[in-house]
Amino acid sequence: MAASAAPLRAALARSPAPAAAARTPPAFLPLPPRARGIRLNPVVLASGRGRRIRAEATARTRQEKEQQEAEVSAVEDSFPVREAAATPAPEEEGGFDDELTLAGEDGDWVVRFEQSFNIFLTDTVIFILDILYRDRDYARFFVLETIARVPYFAFISVLHLYETFGWSRRADNIKVHFAESMNEFHHLLIMEALGGNSVWLDRFLARFSAFFYYFVTVGMYMLSPRMAYHFSECVERHAYSTYDKFLKLNGEELKKLPAPEVAVNYYMNEDLYMFDEFQTSRAPNSRRPKVDNLYDVFVNVRDDEAEHCKTMKACQTHETLRSPHAVQSSIEADAE
Repeated sequence: MAASAAPLRAALARSPAPAAAARTPPAFLPLPPRARGIRLNPVVLASGRGRRIRAEATARTRQEKEQQEAEVSAVEDSFPVREAAATPAPEEEGGFDDELTLAGEDGDWVVRFEQSFNIFLTDTVIFILDILYRDRDYARFFVLETIARVPYFAFISVLHLYETFGWSRRADNIKVHFAESMNEFHHLLIMEALGGNSVWLDRFLARFSAFFYYFVTVGMYMLSPRMAYHFSECVERHAYSTYDKFLKLNGEELKKLPAPEVAVNYYMNEDLYMFDEFQTSRAPNSRRPKVDNLYDVFVNVRDDEAEHCKTMKACQTHETLRSPHAVQSSIEADAE
């Protein structure tokens, strides 16, 4: 039995090990690096693993950021649509569309009638001002600013009346209109500092027109707030166009003249809360004008009129006007 087992062990010793043969890959497969005599550097392996880890971390960070932006966007979409910071300033977009357009053919005939009447009334007033103040710019500006601030007092008066009777409560509308009246009041102070009110007849005409205009606006606002807001938009558009033409004709001369002290105190004030409040198409602190000379002053006044026009247009489409500060604080609170 032992003799027969010896040749078997010898034969097995001479034959190749089946395990080694099984580990040899087929010819059509590529050999592993170690089989080809290639040494793998541990540093290369470590760096490759690090890049993979950093890529995974970056992907997770990007995914979390996109999720957070989606949540903030959902919060902003819950508020009324505002042009806000996405709308460029008149000086940034190279001008302001001062052309009035009527409602489309599909619009309500009442709206078209209101707008047509407002445009006719505005054109009539402009025709009279062109005759009286053809070559007297500062006096014309004084009259314009005296009249332009009246509608906001009228709007506030009617809103206060409605609130007293318990018919409605629109605190943001009152707040924005008060900020608009304060802005127009400082425009008036600037024109007085430039001598626009030096003639008694100009002062009488401006104040008598403002007295009459107040009661007309109150009646119009009680009849149709949309019509009253559109008429104020027409007035503000004319004011913007008037200042824009004045700047183009007298720009070089205005750059040589100093700015009035009242303009510097207003536009360079540390507290510009009310200045931001009437600009409902902008985010707060997004507009900070410069006041280096008289040209800058009239540029600021012109751009203020453009912001008034945007606010009046927004009042015609939104049932309730939102204060810029109120919207911003609400978005931040909800985002938190």
